[in-house]
Amino acid sequence: MDSAQMKSVIEGLLFVAGDEGLDAKQLAEVLEMDAAFAAELVRELQDELKRQRRGLQIVQLAGTYQLTTVPEHALYFERLAYSPSRSSLSQAALETLAIVAYRQPITRVGIEEIRGVKADRAIQTLVAKDLIQEVDRADAPGRPILYGTTKSFLDYFGLPSLAELPETSLFESEDSLEEETRMLFEKLDGTQMTFEDVSSARES
Repeated sequence: MDSAQMKSVIEGLLFVAGDEGLDAKQLAEVLEMDAAFAAELVRELQDELKRQRRGLQIVQLAGTYQLTTVPEHALYFERLAYSPSRSSLSQAALETLAIVAYRQPITRVGIEEIRGVKADRAIQTLVAKDLIQEVDRADAPGRPILYGTTKSFLDYFGLPSLAELPETSLFESEDSLEEETRMLFEKLDGTQMTFEDVSSARES
């Protein structure tokens, strides 16, 4: 495998790793190479992404490499997050939001263990809508992000505090996660605000 192919693999690995990222040692183990060489390939890939003016970049945080969007495009991500056609949350996002609300602080891996599927896209949606946020880093390899709900989450559902969340059997059975989530958000629906209301309240 030549260097171009290895860099392509690294890009894919960082995408799959999501916000937990991978360090040089982890990349080296997967690619079966020296860690210093893996780090050099990452640096080359960083330069290529920047030179080609791609929409993604590789950043190094807490000793790990992460694939992220470039900050210059933040305005467009905000427009997408608050566009009328995306004002409602998907079932995947609702399930992820419920898990974070009741199990916070929790990592992406913790969320995925409960849902049984990847949660990257749902987490990105909820962060973009300011319903969840990074609250800390777990004391574990790679220092994964711990997520918790925001004040906007409380405002959105008209809750004075997290203590007012309805009691739920949400995590007693994986098979009932979808149905339990639907019932939970139906309970909250009576006091639910629109995203426009939350945005207005945040700006005032």
